[in-house]
Amino acid sequence: MSTDRREDPTERRRGGSHAPRGRPAAAGRGATEGMSTELTTPSKELDLAQASVIPRRGPWRALLLLLGLLVVLLLPWYIYPPVAMDIMCWGLFAISVDLLLGYTGLLSFGHAAFWGGSAYCTGIIAIKSGLPFPIAILGGAVFAMLIAVPIGYLSVRRTGIYFAMVTLAFAQMLYFIANQWRGLTGGENGLQGIPKSFFGVEAIETDSFYFYYVGLLIIVAGIFVAWRVVNSPFGRVLTAIRDNPARARALGYDVEKYKIMAFVISAGLAGLAGGVFAISHGFASLQELVWTTSGKVVLITVLGGIGTLWGGIVGAGIVVTLEDSLASSGFDGIGLITGAIFVVIVLLFRHGVWGTARNLLRRWVLGRRRPR
Repeated sequence: MSTDRREDPTERRRGGSHAPRGRPAAAGRGATEGMSTELTTPSKELDLAQASVIPRRGPWRALLLLLGLLVVLLLPWYIYPPVAMDIMCWGLFAISVDLLLGYTGLLSFGHAAFWGGSAYCTGIIAIKSGLPFPIAILGGAVFAMLIAVPIGYLSVRRTGIYFAMVTLAFAQMLYFIANQWRGLTGGENGLQGIPKSFFGVEAIETDSFYFYYVGLLIIVAGIFVAWRVVNSPFGRVLTAIRDNPARARALGYDVEKYKIMAFVISAGLAGLAGGVFAISHGFASLQELVWTTSGKVVLITVLGGIGTLWGGIVGAGIVVTLEDSLASSGFDGIGLITGAIFVVIVLLFRHGVWGTARNLLRRWVLGRRRPR
Protein backbone atom coordinates (compact mmCIF):
# COMPACT_ATOMS: atom_id res chain seq x y z
CA MET A 1 0.00 0.00 0.00
CA SER A 2 1.39 3.41 -0.93
CA THR A 3 1.90 5.83 1.92
CA ASP A 4 2.94 8.79 -0.23
CA ARG A 5 1.09 11.93 0.66
CA ARG A 6 -0.42 13.86 -2.24
CA GLU A 7 0.54 17.51 -2.39
CA ASP A 8 -2.37 19.80 -1.69
CA PRO A 9 -2.72 22.16 -4.65
CA THR A 10 -3.91 24.95 -2.35
CA GLU A 11 -0.73 24.59 -0.34
CA ARG A 12 1.36 24.84 -3.51
CA ARG A 13 -0.58 27.91 -4.61
CA ARG A 14 -0.13 29.60 -1.25
CA GLY A 15 3.59 29.15 -1.11
CA GLY A 16 4.72 25.55 -0.90
CA SER A 17 5.86 23.74 2.20
CA HIS A 18 5.91 25.18 5.70
CA ALA A 19 8.78 27.48 6.51
CA PRO A 20 11.03 26.29 9.34
CA ARG A 21 10.76 27.81 12.74
CA GLY A 22 13.13 30.60 13.51
CA ARG A 23 13.34 34.36 13.53
CA PRO A 24 10.09 35.88 12.19
CA ALA A 25 10.31 37.37 8.74
CA ALA A 26 10.25 41.10 8.23
CA ALA A 27 6.80 42.27 9.21
CA GLY A 28 6.18 44.23 6.05
CA ARG A 29 6.96 41.50 3.53
CA GLY A 30 7.83 38.25 5.27
CA ALA A 31 4.36 37.73 6.66
CA THR A 32 2.91 37.64 3.20
CA GLU A 33 5.78 36.40 1.06
CA GLY A 34 5.97 33.28 3.23
CA MET A 35 2.26 32.74 2.75
CA SER A 36 1.66 33.19 -0.95
CA THR A 37 3.32 33.55 -4.31
CA GLU A 38 1.96 35.72 -7.07
CA LEU A 39 0.49 33.85 -10.00
CA THR A 40 2.13 35.08 -13.16
CA THR A 41 1.17 32.43 -15.69
CA PRO A 42 -1.60 33.57 -18.04
CA SER A 43 -3.51 30.32 -17.56
CA LYS A 44 -4.20 31.14 -13.93
CA GLU A 45 -7.25 33.18 -13.02
CA LEU A 46 -6.51 36.51 -11.40
CA ASP A 47 -7.75 36.81 -7.83
CA LEU A 48 -9.81 39.98 -7.88
CA ALA A 49 -10.13 40.08 -4.11
CA GLN A 50 -6.51 41.17 -3.68
CA ALA A 51 -5.13 44.67 -3.33
CA SER A 52 -5.91 47.29 -5.92
CA VAL A 53 -3.84 47.61 -9.06
CA ILE A 54 -4.17 51.39 -8.93
CA PRO A 55 -0.90 52.92 -7.66
CA ARG A 56 -1.07 53.96 -4.02
CA ARG A 57 0.26 57.44 -4.77
CA GLY A 58 -1.31 57.84 -8.20
CA PRO A 59 -3.76 60.57 -9.21
CA TRP A 60 -6.70 58.14 -9.35
CA ARG A 61 -6.45 57.34 -5.66
CA ALA A 62 -6.20 61.01 -4.76
CA LEU A 63 -9.22 61.77 -6.95
CA LEU A 64 -11.31 59.00 -5.36
CA LEU A 65 -10.31 60.16 -1.88
CA LEU A 66 -11.27 63.77 -2.63
CA LEU A 67 -14.56 62.61 -4.13
CA GLY A 68 -15.33 60.58 -1.00
CA LEU A 69 -14.52 63.52 1.27
CA LEU A 70 -16.72 65.79 -0.82
CA VAL A 71 -19.64 63.37 -0.51
CA VAL A 72 -19.44 63.11 3.29
CA LEU A 73 -19.01 66.90 3.62
CA LEU A 74 -22.09 67.61 1.51
CA LEU A 75 -24.18 64.79 3.01
CA PRO A 76 -26.09 66.90 5.62
CA TRP A 77 -27.02 69.41 2.90
CA TYR A 78 -29.11 66.81 1.07
CA ILE A 79 -30.40 64.52 3.83
CA TYR A 80 -31.49 65.12 7.41
CA PRO A 81 -28.26 65.79 9.43
CA PRO A 82 -29.00 63.20 12.18
CA VAL A 83 -29.52 60.57 9.46
CA ALA A 84 -26.22 61.60 7.85
CA MET A 85 -24.55 61.21 11.25
CA ASP A 86 -26.11 57.76 11.64
CA ILE A 87 -24.65 56.72 8.27
CA MET A 88 -21.16 57.72 9.35
CA CYS A 89 -21.50 56.05 12.78
CA TRP A 90 -22.75 52.77 11.32
CA GLY A 91 -20.08 53.04 8.63
CA LEU A 92 -17.28 53.16 11.22
CA PHE A 93 -19.01 50.38 13.15
CA ALA A 94 -19.03 48.21 10.00
CA ILE A 95 -15.37 49.04 9.35
CA SER A 96 -14.51 47.81 12.85
CA VAL A 97 -16.30 44.52 12.12
CA ASP A 98 -14.56 44.26 8.74
CA LEU A 99 -11.20 44.64 10.47
CA LEU A 100 -11.99 41.35 12.22
CA LEU A 101 -14.02 39.56 9.56
CA GLY A 102 -12.26 40.66 6.38
CA TYR A 103 -8.68 40.98 7.56
CA THR A 104 -8.41 38.55 10.49
CA GLY A 105 -11.02 35.96 9.53
CA LEU A 106 -13.08 36.25 12.74
CA LEU A 107 -16.87 36.65 12.57
CA SER A 108 -18.12 38.39 15.70
CA PHE A 109 -21.80 38.40 16.68
CA GLY A 110 -21.06 40.29 19.89
CA HIS A 111 -19.86 43.69 18.68
CA ALA A 112 -23.04 45.27 20.02
CA ALA A 113 -21.37 44.94 23.44
CA PHE A 114 -18.71 47.48 22.42
CA TRP A 115 -21.05 49.75 20.45
CA GLY A 116 -23.70 49.79 23.19
CA GLY A 117 -21.26 49.63 26.12
CA SER A 118 -19.47 52.71 24.82
CA ALA A 119 -22.80 54.46 24.21
CA TYR A 120 -23.77 53.97 27.87
CA CYS A 121 -20.31 54.87 29.16
CA THR A 122 -20.18 58.00 26.99
CA GLY A 123 -23.61 59.06 28.22
CA ILE A 124 -22.73 58.48 31.88
CA ILE A 125 -19.51 60.50 31.57
CA ALA A 126 -21.29 63.34 29.77
CA ILE A 127 -24.15 63.45 32.32
CA LYS A 128 -22.15 62.99 35.52
CA SER A 129 -19.12 65.14 34.70
CA GLY A 130 -20.38 67.66 32.17
CA LEU A 131 -17.16 67.28 30.15
CA PRO A 132 -17.14 68.17 26.42
CA PHE A 133 -18.55 65.30 24.40
CA PRO A 134 -15.28 64.44 22.54
CA ILE A 135 -13.73 63.55 25.91
CA ALA A 136 -16.80 61.52 26.87
CA ILE A 137 -16.64 59.67 23.53
CA LEU A 138 -12.96 58.93 24.06
CA GLY A 139 -13.81 57.57 27.51
CA GLY A 140 -16.47 55.31 25.98
CA ALA A 141 -13.98 53.99 23.42
CA VAL A 142 -11.46 53.22 26.16
CA PHE A 143 -14.17 51.39 28.11
CA ALA A 144 -14.99 49.31 25.02
CA MET A 145 -11.33 48.36 24.63
CA LEU A 146 -11.04 47.44 28.32
CA ILE A 147 -13.98 45.04 28.26
CA ALA A 148 -12.68 43.64 24.94
CA VAL A 149 -9.48 42.39 26.59
CA PRO A 150 -11.05 39.57 28.68
CA ILE A 151 -13.69 38.86 26.05
CA GLY A 152 -11.06 38.58 23.34
CA TYR A 153 -8.74 36.50 25.51
CA LEU A 154 -11.47 33.92 26.05
CA SER A 155 -12.94 34.09 22.53
CA VAL A 156 -9.98 33.98 20.13
CA ARG A 157 -9.10 30.46 21.26
CA ARG A 158 -12.14 29.38 19.26
CA THR A 159 -12.76 29.81 15.54
CA GLY A 160 -15.68 29.84 13.15
CA ILE A 161 -19.17 29.50 14.58
CA TYR A 162 -17.78 28.80 18.06
CA PHE A 163 -16.04 32.19 18.14
CA ALA A 164 -19.25 33.87 16.96
CA MET A 165 -21.33 32.16 19.66
CA VAL A 166 -18.87 33.02 22.45
CA THR A 167 -18.87 36.70 21.50
CA LEU A 168 -22.67 36.65 21.27
CA ALA A 169 -22.87 35.18 24.78
CA PHE A 170 -20.68 37.95 26.22
CA ALA A 171 -22.78 40.61 24.49
CA GLN A 172 -25.95 39.16 26.00
CA MET A 173 -24.32 39.21 29.43
CA LEU A 174 -23.65 42.96 29.04
CA TYR A 175 -27.23 43.44 27.86
CA PHE A 176 -28.50 41.73 31.03
CA ILE A 177 -26.27 43.89 33.25
CA ALA A 178 -27.47 47.11 31.58
CA ASN A 179 -31.08 46.01 31.94
CA GLN A 180 -30.74 45.17 35.63
CA TRP A 181 -28.53 48.06 36.76
CA ARG A 182 -31.40 50.56 36.59
CA GLY A 183 -29.82 53.06 38.95
CA LEU A 184 -26.97 53.68 36.53
CA THR A 185 -28.30 52.81 33.08
CA GLY A 186 -32.01 53.54 33.44
CA GLY A 187 -32.94 49.94 32.74
CA GLU A 188 -35.65 49.56 30.09
CA ASN A 189 -36.04 53.35 29.86
CA GLY A 190 -32.45 53.77 28.78
CA LEU A 191 -30.09 56.63 29.53
CA GLN A 192 -31.84 59.85 28.55
CA GLY A 193 -30.85 63.48 28.36
CA ILE A 194 -27.22 63.02 27.25
CA PRO A 195 -25.84 66.56 26.71
CA LYS A 196 -23.81 67.76 23.73
CA SER A 197 -21.47 69.98 25.73
CA PHE A 198 -18.74 71.43 23.53
CA PHE A 199 -16.78 74.20 25.25
CA GLY A 200 -19.84 76.44 25.32
CA VAL A 201 -20.24 76.64 21.51
CA GLU A 202 -24.01 76.98 21.27
CA ALA A 203 -24.30 76.27 17.54
CA ILE A 204 -22.71 72.83 17.89
CA GLU A 205 -24.58 72.01 21.10
CA THR A 206 -28.03 72.86 19.75
CA ASP A 207 -27.90 72.44 15.96
CA SER A 208 -27.49 68.93 14.53
CA PHE A 209 -26.15 70.40 11.27
CA TYR A 210 -23.04 71.86 12.92
CA PHE A 211 -22.72 68.90 15.28
CA TYR A 212 -22.39 66.65 12.22
CA TYR A 213 -19.07 68.19 11.23
CA VAL A 214 -17.55 67.84 14.71
CA GLY A 215 -18.76 64.26 14.91
CA LEU A 216 -17.43 63.67 11.40
CA LEU A 217 -13.92 64.59 12.55
CA ILE A 218 -14.08 61.87 15.21
CA ILE A 219 -15.44 59.31 12.72
CA VAL A 220 -12.76 60.18 10.14
CA ALA A 221 -10.09 59.79 12.83
CA GLY A 222 -11.41 56.29 13.52
CA ILE A 223 -11.46 55.45 9.81
CA PHE A 224 -7.86 56.64 9.49
CA VAL A 225 -6.82 54.38 12.38
CA ALA A 226 -8.47 51.39 10.66
CA TRP A 227 -6.80 52.24 7.34
CA ARG A 228 -3.42 52.62 9.03
CA VAL A 229 -3.78 49.28 10.80
CA VAL A 230 -4.70 47.45 7.59
CA ASN A 231 -1.83 49.00 5.63
CA SER A 232 0.82 48.47 8.31
CA PRO A 233 3.14 45.49 8.94
CA PHE A 234 0.71 44.52 11.70
CA GLY A 235 -2.09 44.37 9.14
CA ARG A 236 0.03 42.17 6.87
CA VAL A 237 0.44 39.70 9.72
CA LEU A 238 -3.33 39.71 10.32
CA THR A 239 -3.91 38.88 6.66
CA ALA A 240 -1.37 36.08 6.88
CA ILE A 241 -3.12 34.68 9.95
CA ARG A 242 -6.46 34.86 8.14
CA ASP A 243 -5.10 32.94 5.14
CA ASN A 244 -3.17 30.26 7.04
CA PRO A 245 -2.84 30.50 10.84
CA ALA A 246 -0.79 27.31 11.07
CA ARG A 247 1.83 28.65 8.71
CA ALA A 248 1.87 32.03 10.45
CA ARG A 249 2.54 30.19 13.72
CA ALA A 250 5.30 28.22 12.01
CA LEU A 251 6.93 31.51 10.99
CA GLY A 252 7.13 32.48 14.64
CA TYR A 253 4.11 34.73 15.08
CA ASP A 254 1.97 34.45 18.20
CA VAL A 255 -1.38 33.98 16.45
CA GLU A 256 -3.57 34.34 19.56
CA LYS A 257 -1.76 37.51 20.61
CA TYR A 258 -2.28 39.14 17.22
CA LYS A 259 -5.95 38.13 17.21
CA ILE A 260 -6.47 39.66 20.66
CA MET A 261 -4.82 42.91 19.58
CA ALA A 262 -6.98 43.06 16.45
CA PHE A 263 -10.06 42.30 18.57
CA VAL A 264 -9.27 45.14 21.00
CA ILE A 265 -8.58 47.64 18.22
CA SER A 266 -11.82 46.65 16.52
CA ALA A 267 -13.69 47.09 19.80
CA GLY A 268 -12.18 50.55 20.25
CA LEU A 269 -13.37 51.63 16.80
CA ALA A 270 -16.83 50.23 17.48
CA GLY A 271 -16.84 52.09 20.79
CA LEU A 272 -15.86 55.33 19.08
CA ALA A 273 -18.79 54.96 16.68
CA GLY A 274 -21.20 54.04 19.50
CA GLY A 275 -20.17 57.07 21.53
CA VAL A 276 -20.79 59.49 18.65
CA PHE A 277 -24.13 57.77 18.00
CA ALA A 278 -25.22 58.23 21.64
CA ILE A 279 -24.25 61.91 21.72
CA SER A 280 -25.98 62.52 18.39
CA HIS A 281 -29.29 61.03 19.59
CA GLY A 282 -29.05 62.30 23.17
CA PHE A 283 -29.81 58.89 24.70
CA ALA A 284 -28.56 55.32 24.96
CA SER A 285 -31.00 52.41 25.05
CA LEU A 286 -30.93 48.66 25.38
CA GLN A 287 -31.43 48.49 21.62
CA GLU A 288 -27.73 49.33 21.25
CA LEU A 289 -26.80 46.16 23.15
CA VAL A 290 -29.29 43.68 21.73
CA TRP A 291 -28.04 40.89 19.47
CA THR A 292 -29.90 42.25 16.43
CA THR A 293 -27.54 45.23 16.45
CA SER A 294 -24.62 42.85 15.93
CA GLY A 295 -26.55 41.16 13.13
CA LYS A 296 -27.33 44.49 11.47
CA VAL A 297 -23.69 45.59 11.37
CA VAL A 298 -22.64 42.23 9.90
CA LEU A 299 -25.35 42.74 7.25
CA ILE A 300 -23.94 46.20 6.47
CA THR A 301 -20.41 44.81 6.23
CA VAL A 302 -21.44 42.06 3.80
CA LEU A 303 -23.49 44.49 1.69
CA GLY A 304 -20.55 46.85 1.33
CA GLY A 305 -18.01 44.11 0.78
CA ILE A 306 -15.97 41.98 3.16
CA GLY A 307 -12.28 42.84 3.23
CA THR A 308 -12.75 46.17 1.44
CA LEU A 309 -12.72 48.48 4.51
CA TRP A 310 -14.47 51.31 2.63
CA GLY A 311 -17.41 49.05 1.83
CA GLY A 312 -18.72 49.55 5.38
CA ILE A 313 -19.60 53.18 4.65
CA VAL A 314 -21.34 52.22 1.39
CA GLY A 315 -23.32 49.48 3.12
CA ALA A 316 -24.27 51.85 5.95
CA GLY A 317 -25.46 54.43 3.44
CA ILE A 318 -27.70 51.87 1.75
CA VAL A 319 -29.20 50.38 4.92
CA VAL A 320 -29.64 53.57 6.99
CA THR A 321 -31.09 55.58 4.10
CA LEU A 322 -33.46 52.77 3.17
CA GLU A 323 -34.64 52.30 6.76
CA ASP A 324 -35.22 56.04 7.17
CA SER A 325 -37.17 56.27 3.91
CA LEU A 326 -39.37 53.27 4.73
CA ALA A 327 -40.00 54.49 8.28
CA SER A 328 -40.94 57.97 7.02
CA SER A 329 -43.45 56.44 4.62
CA GLY A 330 -45.10 54.48 7.44
CA PHE A 331 -44.06 51.06 6.14
CA ASP A 332 -43.74 48.50 8.95
CA GLY A 333 -41.94 45.63 7.19
CA ILE A 334 -38.52 47.28 7.08
CA GLY A 335 -36.73 44.04 7.94
CA LEU A 336 -38.47 42.30 5.04
CA ILE A 337 -37.14 44.80 2.51
CA THR A 338 -33.59 44.99 3.88
CA GLY A 339 -33.47 41.19 4.08
CA ALA A 340 -34.58 40.85 0.46
CA ILE A 341 -31.92 43.35 -0.66
CA PHE A 342 -29.32 41.45 1.33
CA VAL A 343 -30.24 38.19 -0.41
CA VAL A 344 -30.11 39.82 -3.86
CA ILE A 345 -26.70 41.40 -3.27
CA VAL A 346 -25.24 38.19 -1.84
CA LEU A 347 -26.48 36.22 -4.86
CA LEU A 348 -25.55 38.73 -7.57
CA PHE A 349 -22.58 40.55 -6.05
CA ARG A 350 -20.30 38.07 -4.31
CA HIS A 351 -17.89 40.75 -3.09
CA GLY A 352 -20.53 43.27 -2.05
CA VAL A 353 -21.27 46.63 -3.65
CA TRP A 354 -17.87 48.23 -3.13
CA GLY A 355 -15.98 45.00 -3.76
CA THR A 356 -17.79 44.41 -7.06
CA ALA A 357 -17.15 47.97 -8.22
CA ARG A 358 -13.49 47.61 -7.28
CA ASN A 359 -13.17 44.35 -9.21
CA LEU A 360 -14.78 45.86 -12.31
CA LEU A 361 -12.35 48.75 -12.10
CA ARG A 362 -9.47 46.28 -11.78
CA ARG A 363 -10.58 44.40 -14.88
CA TRP A 364 -10.76 47.66 -16.80
CA VAL A 365 -7.29 48.76 -15.66
CA LEU A 366 -5.76 45.37 -16.45
CA GLY A 367 -7.45 45.39 -19.86
CA ARG A 368 -5.84 48.72 -20.68
CA ARG A 369 -2.42 47.50 -19.52
CA ARG A 370 -2.61 44.35 -21.63
CA PRO A 371 -0.49 44.72 -24.79
CA ARG A 372 -2.52 44.92 -27.97
